[in-house]
Amino acid sequence: MKQFFGNNHRGDLKEAVKGLNKADFIMLLSNQEQFESHVKLLQQLYPQVPSMGCIGMSYNSRDIEEKGVGVIAFYDDIQVTTNVLEEASKMPVKYIQRLQGDIKKISANQENTICIDFCSGNDACVLTTMYTVLKPLGISLMGGTGDAGKISVNGRIYEDAVAYALVKNNKGKVKTYKENIYRKMKNFRFIASKTDKSKYIIGALNGHPAKKVYQSILHVTDKEILTRTFKNPFGRVTGDEVYIVSIKDVQGDSLVCFRQVNDSDVLVLLELRDYKEITKETIEKIKKDFAKPSAIFSVNCLFRYKLFNNNNYMRQYLNEMGTLGSYTGFVGYGEHYNNQFVNQSMSCVVFE
Repeated sequence: MKQFFGNNHRGDLKEAVKGLNKADFIMLLSNQEQFESHVKLLQQLYPQVPSMGCIGMSYNSRDIEEKGVGVIAFYDDIQVTTNVLEEASKMPVKYIQRLQGDIKKISANQENTICIDFCSGNDACVLTTMYTVLKPLGISLMGGTGDAGKISVNGRIYEDAVAYALVKNNKGKVKTYKENIYRKMKNFRFIASKTDKSKYIIGALNGHPAKKVYQSILHVTDKEILTRTFKNPFGRVTGDEVYIVSIKDVQGDSLVCFRQVNDSDVLVLLELRDYKEITKETIEKIKKDFAKPSAIFSVNCLFRYKLFNNNNYMRQYLNEMGTLGSYTGFVGYGEHYNNQFVNQSMSCVVFE
């Protein structure tokens, strides 16, 4: 398999796709103002190519597209089918036969097939639904959330939906990875209560106002909470796994998060580790599994992007990941890894 990345800082899509003469699958990463026109033009330029898109920043190992347009394409001996599950916030299971049918269409299997998704929101419900079909087959899922509540599939724009692509690599295996740059902080452990699932609000921790609990531990003001989450997010404990929960806002004595927290969920407080060392560890893991990767597609969280940028590390990070081979991706508002919606993480798929 081969991978293409093109971008244009002015949002000129025709310039971004220069050199893309052949494609079996295209991902569009656009800006809010031009998204609709870009979706329409991409369909005109490549009417027979399966595609999906969302609003967000994109990158490869050499460049970052923050405000213009980015295009990522896969080609060379792959099979791809794209589709959409609608009513993401209400009943995505209503459309699950589409995913089941697409799996049969390309004879998807766990060795060489990945499901990549772009979601408009309500991620937890969507991922749970999709994974009921994917898990029994051993097919992994990775992807993320775009901005402004919109996604596109094959030239059509949807709201309250998830776009997905099943990508089958006929030349070798695929494997997904998730990178966590945080660890548990001391023995802080909380039971969440007074939550609002629809608004991602945590009202109380161990029976005390959530904001005050966070402030009493870290000694930060209301304003500082929103930047301190870069270093000290929460973690939601699920079995042996801890999934990161970022703080989005302060609302009275409550905390608004970027992902859903339910009453009685067990949360821990996390602290930042040496992310440069963790990057090296991730690279070594991939090298052990793949002698020569043909392509790597990733989703990096917006908060990771901000953290790395603030510490002048983002471009170095991309360069280091690029030593593995063709490395591309987009900056999401949340990352997907199988059935989990996480924050402040990186998920990726590697193709042999």
